Amino acid sequence: MTHSETPPEDGSRFPSPSASPSIPSPVSTGEDAPHPLLIDLTAPGGEATLTALLDSGAVREVHDRMDEQLEELVRCLRPGEPLDARALEAAVADVHAGTPRRHYGTWVWYPWSGRLVHLLPVEEFRLVRTDRNRDKITRAQQQGLLGRRIGVLGLSVGNSAALTCAMEGVGGSFRLADFDRLGLSNLNRLRAGVHDLGVEKTVLCARQMYEIDPYLDIEIHREGITEQSIEEFFGTGPGSGLDLLVEECDTPWAKFAAREHARAHRIPVLMDANDRGLLDVERFDEEPDRPLFHGRTGTTTSRDVRALDAAASLDLLLQIVDADRLSPAMTDAIGRIGRTLTSWPQLASGIMLGAALVTDTARRILLGASVPSGRYYTDLEALISADRTVLLGAAS
Repeated sequence: MTHSETPPEDGSRFPSPSASPSIPSPVSTGEDAPHPLLIDLTAPGGEATLTALLDSGAVREVHDRMDEQLEELVRCLRPGEPLDARALEAAVADVHAGTPRRHYGTWVWYPWSGRLVHLLPVEEFRLVRTDRNRDKITRAQQQGLLGRRIGVLGLSVGNSAALTCAMEGVGGSFRLADFDRLGLSNLNRLRAGVHDLGVEKTVLCARQMYEIDPYLDIEIHREGITEQSIEEFFGTGPGSGLDLLVEECDTPWAKFAAREHARAHRIPVLMDANDRGLLDVERFDEEPDRPLFHGRTGTTTSRDVRALDAAASLDLLLQIVDADRLSPAMTDAIGRIGRTLTSWPQLASGIMLGAALVTDTARRILLGASVPSGRYYTDLEALISADRTVLLGAAS
């Protein structure tokens, strides 16, 4: 076990790992664990849980940088004050108000990596973590955003969108849905490592988000969405509904069914098509009678597309994304899918651009900005071209 902690203020040290006593519930060391465990040493049972965890031998690394976090917190709260070492020490002491440093904040156990991390309490943690957002996002706006719930359907392209939202503090609650596992061919565009091969995409994404902010509220739907589970994904109880949906799946039924439910529940939908920087915005929250896909598929419903074969599904997807506006490379690839190409070609740069477009647009919608429904292009080949031609188009 690697330690990177400083000695606790009371002079004690963490116990050394012993044989391996059982770890009390709800600690999980399973390889498929999607959630971390948050341990509050001031709460009943907190000390016993931490001691059992450390004694189990499951902890590979302990990261305790609380002193630096407290100093950052003070500087965020008092940005205009020149603080020498003595003044900074006094200000830090005021923050934790006599609470022993070891007991201040939260110990976060990440079972999939074996890391135990000591962090500031939730409000202070988020204040410091998002401090460099100011004032592109004000503190009041950040608080408002953390109270919103975002659904992400499809976690190849959607993985980057979910991570960027979490990083920027756009959303404090998330629902993630995908039925697939990470494969080697996903690593051309999905931020993960070879040690993640075979991990469920929902689990992988949740873990990555929790490593950015362990205080997030994340639900995972490991089977994707089905006729039986789609209502649960959108939320059935008071206060459980989604505030925004990011739809990034390839299955026609799921694309239609998700929009039908979003429209019924008046939830805005964003979709990054990963070609020519296409971002699709459907403001069902403002236009509850708006046709799906801006009317490009007529009156077609999810029931109509349930039994489509591969060729018909491809034709429908081309209809959805405007085949005549695809990039030359994508247009060339279409006829070779299933023959010399296994699937749609996608690049990491396009996925990352899409994540930025989704996150920026989601933030503005959730903050009440005027973002109309439509189809928007941020075509980098046109924007950064040899003849310096700038083309930035928007089409409804």
